[in-house]
Amino acid sequence: MKATIKTQGRQFTVSEGDILSVNRYRNTEAGSQVEIKEVLTAGEGAEAKIGQPFVEGASVKATVLENKRGKKVLIFKKKKRKGYERTRGHRQELSVIKIDSIQA
Repeated sequence: MKATIKTQGRQFTVSEGDILSVNRYRNTEAGSQVEIKEVLTAGEGAEAKIGQPFVEGASVKATVLENKRGKKVLIFKKKKRKGYERTRGHRQELSVIKIDSIQA
């Protein structure tokens, strides 16, 4: 069974056993269970349920495998002939999750 979920401000189409990297879930450790109630669509083919905006009573359960930081992104600003240069860096906080079950 497939489902389209909305989590951490992004949408993903998932099935059981998929592994995703999403923005970090606060107050979770490796091995924690997360329940996602914002299910946009659930099922495949003729049995597909489409929510307006969410499917009633549907949920996706996932396990947090690890919390980590993403690759560093460098931001460089420069103004020609003014002597202005500025370098900043950013690393996004991520949670790696595994989809355990989909209830529709």
